[in-house]
Amino acid sequence: MGSDNLYDIIIIGGGPAGLSAAQYASRSKLKTLVLDKSSTAGAMAYATLLENYPGLTKPVTGKELLDTFRQQALKFGAEYKEAQVIGMSLEGEAKEVFTMDASFSAKAVIIATGSMGRKAAIKGEAEFLGRGVSYCAICDAAFFKGRAVCVLGDSEEAVKEAGVLARFAKIVYLISPSQKLKVESDYPALSIENLKVIFGTSVVSIEGSDTVERISLKDSSGRESAMQMDGVFVYMHGTKPVVDFLQGALERGENDCIVTGRMTETSIPGVFAAGDVTCTEVRQVVIAAAQGCFAALAAEKHITGRKKTKLDWH
Repeated sequence: MGSDNLYDIIIIGGGPAGLSAAQYASRSKLKTLVLDKSSTAGAMAYATLLENYPGLTKPVTGKELLDTFRQQALKFGAEYKEAQVIGMSLEGEAKEVFTMDASFSAKAVIIATGSMGRKAAIKGEAEFLGRGVSYCAICDAAFFKGRAVCVLGDSEEAVKEAGVLARFAKIVYLISPSQKLKVESDYPALSIENLKVIFGTSVVSIEGSDTVERISLKDSSGRESAMQMDGVFVYMHGTKPVVDFLQGALERGENDCIVTGRMTETSIPGVFAAGDVTCTEVRQVVIAAAQGCFAALAAEKHITGRKKTKLDWH
């Protein structure tokens, strides 16, 4: 692994917890990398109005405030990459983090992936996971070259991933449960010739034998139909902590939240967690940001071997 991929701290997640951690880590002169699945995904990015965050003099959208967080982190020297983490190796002094395109290592890792995950809720979804059902277009698009696939969801993330799939698949159906996508009508991916949008429709079952072969649909009027399909990419969001990439490596509590100590430490030394991915009872931006601060200062203390947490103020 080249020195370019060696960091002091890797932060997984680009929400308020992850970006606050990035600010404090990079201000401490630590080589800091933020790996964010998408700058447009996450609970804060979807918020249409925020007016109770300290320091705001007028209401802003979640995306606007998130952009400010990101610019602050970058100004202090943090690196930011849009990449989906697919696995980790957390034992030993050097923690390894794997994405589809590269692997990175660091002395400490902060997990701040939020809680937009969900249990498999569609009939057949869990059964066909890895056999035609996927949650990662970038990971699996190449397996569907020349095939028919669908993307379930109406978020910008879903539209973006449909655009990725359209470069490989023969045809991509973007199946939106709502009558309007959460993007502008001139969003670039929507002009791709082999991407078709179906509005006001839900997938009620995924069917096949060894692999996915078809889906059953229900529209807003209750009418059911079926479509031949080779792949189903699910981008519906829920309220479960996003921890699938951990593969059981950390102690977890009720509802799969990551168990942390007073200073956001997890069950593995050098690994910290902050924000809605933890077992916090209050899910607010100000809480996530504060926990990101705790995590960065705790990680700095771990890396330097300090006895006391470093203060950060002028």
